[in-house]
Amino acid sequence: MNDQVLLVEEKDGVAVLTLNRPEVMNSFNFALLHALKEQIEALQFKAGIRVVIITGSGQKAFCAGADLKERTTLNEAQVKDFILTIRNLFTAIESLNKPVIAAINGIALGGGTELALACDIRIAAMNATMGLTETRLAIIPGAGGTQRLPRLIGRGKAKELIFTGRRVDAHEALQIGLLNQVYEQEALMDACREMAAIICESGPIAIEQAKYAINYGLETDLHTGLDIESKAYWVTVPTEDRLEGLAAFQEKRKPVYKGK
Repeated sequence: MNDQVLLVEEKDGVAVLTLNRPEVMNSFNFALLHALKEQIEALQFKAGIRVVIITGSGQKAFCAGADLKERTTLNEAQVKDFILTIRNLFTAIESLNKPVIAAINGIALGGGTELALACDIRIAAMNATMGLTETRLAIIPGAGGTQRLPRLIGRGKAKELIFTGRRVDAHEALQIGLLNQVYEQEALMDACREMAAIICESGPIAIEQAKYAINYGLETDLHTGLDIESKAYWVTVPTEDRLEGLAAFQEKRKPVYKGK
């Protein structure tokens, strides 16, 4: 068993975080939650990292949710601690000041689907299976699933999937809007890295503000959302990056953004 529960790679402005518990389908125990939390908190202040990709080790599972073997050893207070920890972690991923891509390389159930929902973009392999299966265990999604899934795919379909605990394959997940794109397993990470590279070409402050405006604007009425967008836009106006973008356009070259 590998004691390094989370693998971290940083290259070309992209951080790849790999859940590394393949022997238990990359399920979450406290050690993995804390390791991922530490990395997310650190990445917030790493200006050189523009995009984050989260994936699972191996080709079988992205994340099968909570480690049920560990769960059986926890008392009621520890279970509450686990739920609050994972919920706060996924909220931190959702609000991270840079885009997060979920590279769903296989089974993503329960907390695995909730992790994907907290990411900005979801790209999956053909063999991926997703589902919020908690009601089959007489509990409910506790890491944001009841809130993020209906906001993404609609109330009716979300209720269907949560009430039945039904799993969906990659094709259906793409069809209902749960996924952005689907690729063959061997092409998944290349596709995610390619998208990350394209995002890295854009102004990092602009990306940060666009994510902020989308996330918070969607929780309000249109009038308030437009006000949030305006305030986010004003943040980009005095930046060096905005001037660099205009200069590059005039000089017919690629801009070099510095996040300033």
